[in-house]
Amino acid sequence: MTLEVLCCGIVVADFICEPVAHLPRAGELVLTGGISWEIGGCAANVATGLARLGVSVGVVGRVGEDDAGRFVRSRLDARGVRTELVLDTAGEQTSSTLVVNVTGEDRRFVHTFGANRRFDGSEVPVDFGGAKVLYLGGFFLMPTLQAERVAALFAAARRAGVITVLDVVIADAAGTWPALQQVLPHTDVFLPNHDEAVLVTGLTDPVEQAERFVQAGAGTVVITLGATGALLRTPTGRWRSGVFPVRFVDGTGSGDAFAAGYIRGLLEQADPTRCLEMGAALGARCVMQPGATSGAMTREELAAFLEQNRLAINPG
Repeated sequence: MTLEVLCCGIVVADFICEPVAHLPRAGELVLTGGISWEIGGCAANVATGLARLGVSVGVVGRVGEDDAGRFVRSRLDARGVRTELVLDTAGEQTSSTLVVNVTGEDRRFVHTFGANRRFDGSEVPVDFGGAKVLYLGGFFLMPTLQAERVAALFAAARRAGVITVLDVVIADAAGTWPALQQVLPHTDVFLPNHDEAVLVTGLTDPVEQAERFVQAGAGTVVITLGATGALLRTPTGRWRSGVFPVRFVDGTGSGDAFAAGYIRGLLEQADPTRCLEMGAALGARCVMQPGATSGAMTREELAAFLEQNRLAINPG
């Protein structure tokens, strides 16, 4: 198996409701326009976005021996993602998330670790599938995956000439900073969102957050800021971007879509600001539709979108 990108980490079955007017009170029934069953989790979402962009990509992860696991595997297969390294895990259900969308508010999540609790990094092939990029998503949402293992994997990947990309999902901030201090020196690109960066660093200013991560050893840091854009910090400079003006429906998976676009740029050896622009475009398309992957674009669609739309990116 020779791939361009190997996506490792959390694989999830998402149950997503279209926006409701308000959260139901105890005993109340609230109607929604639809409830969908979709693949989710950083590894699955990023891989799906990359496959749609024409990238040869595989997922390393775990599912349960259940209907949700079979659904996730079949949906990934159908979207052109290699799944030989998605392992069935006896005694565990497939990780699942209930995603509740309320009009005008951020998403709410109810999550179970499921089979992801058994992912410890030993599942990653020693040759990294011949990939040019190794992406690990959902760090801190896999209780068995230790920082020492991630640091060793990333160090080995770098020795093999593989670009390392790290993303996190944080339910409990305890211990996250010491763990990142072990991993970031081996990380080429770190992609937290602002809320995650606040939890890890205790800082609210994204510039200060980015500097803290760079001081800890990260090569490039991109902090996504939701509706206000993103902050990019590279070894040579710092930039802020705005957002593409689109109609917001559901933010589920927008960070993963951003990661897929940014990685596509890395594969093209694009300038970091161009990678940022590509990530922002996929993130913008993602939020226009419910679900984490329903808005994925082809490479041609991405090129057309960027030709027709401009993203404000300024130093600082």
